Amino acid sequence: MKPLLVNPSYFGPIDLYAFIAQSENIVMEKHDNYQKQTYRTRQYIYGANGKLLLNVPIKHREKKTDKHQKYKDIQIENAFKWQRLHWKSLEAAYRTSPFFEYYEDEFVPLFEKKATFLMDFNLKCMEIVFESLGLDFDFSFTENFELTTESYDDQRYLTNSKRKQKAEFEEYIQVFQSKYGYISNLSILDLLFNKGPAALNYLESQKLIR
Repeated sequence: MKPLLVNPSYFGPIDLYAFIAQSENIVMEKHDNYQKQTYRTRQYIYGANGKLLLNVPIKHREKKTDKHQKYKDIQIENAFKWQRLHWKSLEAAYRTSPFFEYYEDEFVPLFEKKATFLMDFNLKCMEIVFESLGLDFDFSFTENFELTTESYDDQRYLTNSKRKQKAEFEEYIQVFQSKYGYISNLSILDLLFNKGPAALNYLESQKLIR
């Protein structure tokens, strides 16, 4: 089996973790250019009014002539308290879920300490998710950027938030499901807070779409 190649994400959607859970070796892309409107800066949760976007603000490039910026060089804009807003949104959405309190102490530090670089912050988010799932945060980085590669199971497109989901998901119970129905492939946090320790088994058993 080829190593799985993915991008670090702001927690990331459930199908990303289905691929991760069903892979033996993980490689993180480190040398690509930053792209807007992706799971690099956004996650979708299930709020009281339905699907809710949480977006990490970034600093705009100083020189407008710089058409491309490396993802690893992107800095987070901390001029306003976005972390507090995101945590309050997560609390409002999942406080009554079965496992929010079970994981709360692990995740809250991410929203209390200011972060500088987006990729570093996202890797910390993913590290806590791996630990919560019971997965070793064991991976390597790419040494250079390749547009196409035969060396890896290239799933970097999973970072694209506009794509179709890439797994056939079984439904699980969500907090506001009785109001708006089941919403598929939200942030991995939705799965964790609703299924708890059973989340890893769920991810390992879903059928991937390649």
